[in-house]
Amino acid sequence: MPYRGNAFRLVYAVQLGDELWVIHAFQKKSKRGIRTPQNEIVLIKDRLRRLKEML
Repeated sequence: MPYRGNAFRLVYAVQLGDELWVIHAFQKKSKRGIRTPQNEIVLIKDRLRRLKEML
């Protein structure tokens, strides 16, 4: 039986000491494709770059 609830993807997480930082997670909306949308990939890379700059 197929899953009928909301599906989410956690794309990137980083552990810094005792803390776990979730860089990006989003709700999967596509019923057919499995590829991560390009705009989500750009957002993840930008957030990771900014986190590295902060540290």
